Amino acid sequence: DVLRTKLEENLAMIRDSVDFCKAAGREVIFDAEHAFDGYQGDEDYAMRCFAAAIEAGADWLCLCDTNGGSLPEQVAELVSRCVGDLGAKVAIHCHDDSNLGTAGSLAAVEAGATMVQGTFNGFGERCGNADLSAVIPNLQLKMGRRCLADEDMRKLTEVSRYLFEMANLNPRNNQAFVGSSAFAHKGGMHVSAIQRDTRSYEHIDPAEIGNTRRILISELAGLSNVRDKAAKLNIKSRKAMRRIINEVARLESEGFLFESAEASFELLMRKIAGRYHAFFDLIYYRALVQTEGNDDEESVSEATVKLKVNDVTEHHVAEGDGPVNALDGALRKALRPHYPAVDEVSLVDYKVRVINARAATAAKVCVVIESRDKEGHWGTVGVSENIIDASWQALVDSIEYKLLKEEDKQSAV
Repeated sequence: DVLRTKLEENLAMIRDSVDFCKAAGREVIFDAEHAFDGYQGDEDYAMRCFAAAIEAGADWLCLCDTNGGSLPEQVAELVSRCVGDLGAKVAIHCHDDSNLGTAGSLAAVEAGATMVQGTFNGFGERCGNADLSAVIPNLQLKMGRRCLADEDMRKLTEVSRYLFEMANLNPRNNQAFVGSSAFAHKGGMHVSAIQRDTRSYEHIDPAEIGNTRRILISELAGLSNVRDKAAKLNIKSRKAMRRIINEVARLESEGFLFESAEASFELLMRKIAGRYHAFFDLIYYRALVQTEGNDDEESVSEATVKLKVNDVTEHHVAEGDGPVNALDGALRKALRPHYPAVDEVSLVDYKVRVINARAATAAKVCVVIESRDKEGHWGTVGVSENIIDASWQALVDSIEYKLLKEEDKQSAV
């Protein structure tokens, strides 16, 4: 119907196309668009199409779930028939419109397919394609089908995040295997269980695919969560850990969210344990937004920051795309002469959440900022009735966390 041709002419076009490519000495992969929908509509004619390609010399028969609507058992049935009845080398190409792209691909391999087509992170039209960052570890770690060398498997998470960055898209935290929440644990009982046996809440060792375990801090956190975090800072005092839990509960009642702000939580732990020192003291900051009456004129944002840094008063002004960007610029200007590492920090995400919406424009807001350098990324949080002040808190935490990391590296050397 789409090509406006007759059934027999369609078969002739398949044969002629494959024959033409083979005569040119090419390897031919016949991508059978709508293979599964066609098979459901007319089994006999679908099999004639596949046979025409194989008889003409196609090296591979690629069955495409073009609409992404096939169930895994339907995929397995057709793959098995093409392998058994036609003796074909079968490839599978699944879309994810039913959230079954990975499941369909694995079912195809189990039924005899030896090539899987997909995209990293599932990028693609509509709901995307089978996600290779999930297909590959499932095949190798769960089904024993060797896909990559072990050292390359450990790069899966890095590659996934690199591609999100190249595409200028935010990573999906809940993405299977490679997402930042794939091996994140929140409830105190969960964390306690993980510490005894990682298999209790983890289906693989995250290190196998280059991911890491994360222990989240929230109102559900128990002593196990805090103990795990504190151990990394060599904080052993049970009294300090209890104070940390109480402070987290107090701050979260005010609207702070530490689940996605692990850097702010680490700073909080350091302060309570007496392991923190300020890198600068704020004298004042000011942020202005100027808008002219002319509709064609863009608003101008300017920020002034005055700090005491290493007994030196730094007073700087910066313009930016909005008051938060201007504040970030002025803060970096003030710190750069003393801490050049601030230039390695880039802000990659900025989220604002209204806490008590019933207060309308007087409501508190929670600002979460995600930052990164060449070694990793981290989140920080600020809360205030003033969105600029909440943003300032999160900005300062981000910079201080970076400077503490640099200090720790120098101490290790």
